[in-house]
Amino acid sequence: MLVRLGEDPDREGLLQTPERVKRSMEELTSGYRQDPDTLLKDALFSVTYDEMVIVKDIEMFSLCEHHMLPFFGKVHVAYIPKGRVLGLSKIPRLVEVFSRRLQIQERMTTEIAETIQRVIEPQGVGVVIEARHLCMMMRGVEKQHSATVTSAMFGCFREEQQTRNEFLSLIRAKSPNGF
Repeated sequence: MLVRLGEDPDREGLLQTPERVKRSMEELTSGYRQDPDTLLKDALFSVTYDEMVIVKDIEMFSLCEHHMLPFFGKVHVAYIPKGRVLGLSKIPRLVEVFSRRLQIQERMTTEIAETIQRVIEPQGVGVVIEARHLCMMMRGVEKQHSATVTSAMFGCFREEQQTRNEFLSLIRAKSPNGF
């Protein structure tokens, strides 16, 4: 690739570049080597709690499958338990599994929601992702301030407007202590 760009691969600054790129791509695509269902099943807890659980502002970085350029943003996940809850750290870990693959934002949004719905069978799941795509910022239309927002809603988040509205208002709200 360096030669095709017109570079000298023997130039001092490029000598280690092929190995660095290899290690970088292994890290950035580590999600292919993880099973999301197993990840979640390792941290399920029986509870009688049946109110909304939200983990919001989960930082996310991924590579778009079309240009292999980064996109980054925040993921907001909510579910209403039906007898079982997830360990809270498993939700960001699930986001990491799917974001560490060549992706499109729309599919990743759905994959996160579908996995939670399938594994813990809650009353419903809602996922919203807000991201900026370098393939739109650095090339093509070159729009620096555009953001893409996607959502996936299952169960009561899809069927009940009030539940969906509560979720959307809570992810927009900032508490007095900065959360």
